[in-house]
Order: sequence, then structure tokens, then C-alpha cells
Amino acid sequence: MYELSIETTFSAAHAIEIRGVREPMHGHDWRVTAIVMGDRLDEDGLLCDFHDVEAKLAEIVGPFHNRSLNEVAPFTSRNPTAEHVARYIADELAEELPSGIRVACVRVTEAVGCAATFIPGR
Repeated sequence: MYELSIETTFSAAHAIEIRGVREPMHGHDWRVTAIVMGDRLDEDGLLCDFHDVEAKLAEIVGPFHNRSLNEVAPFTSRNPTAEHVARYIADELAEELPSGIRVACVRVTEAVGCAATFIPGR
């Protein structure tokens, strides 16, 4: 099994609801780590091109940059928690990967020591 790890960042604010109480709007410099995996390499010895995955990841998080997540779909109707952000990114990335490659996990870090990871299929 082979894995590739791709990272990107974006700056965004959010105000999540916890036990029925909405917290104040606040911002983060979010770090996203996506790990994709597969068991076969192509004829060039690559699982897939890092740059292709990097571009897809940038396209997914691009609408979030310098915005309030509460105002960007799908978080206009979904609590913009780190867990939901990780799941959304994983689901969107999975639709764009070449055949035979899948998302192993997406980790979203809001602040040093505070991260959420989504692992598809578990």
C-alpha cells in the first residue's frame, strides 16, 4: 500500500454551536493534511501526481479562504466544526481522485494541538 500526504492552509473564521449555544465568531489559520492511498503505482512509479492532488485540494478549500465558514456552503446549513470541515474536504476530494486511489484520511488543524481527523469508511 502506498500513501501520499498533501498539505494546504487557509485562513477563515467560524462560530460553532455547542450544546445549543453559538460561540463568538473567531478566526483560525487552518492547516489541512490529506492522505490518499492505493496499492498500485503507474508506469512512472507514481501513485498519482502530487501536483494534481494539491490542485484539487486547493480548489476545494479556496472558497473558504478569508471568509466566514458560516457563510459558505455547505456550512450555511451545517455546524462548521473542524470535524465537519474534515469530512467535507474528504468527500469532495474522493470524487476527484483517479481510479484506484482513495482518501485515507483528512486532518484539519485549527490551532496548535487542536485537530480533527476524518477517516472514510470507519
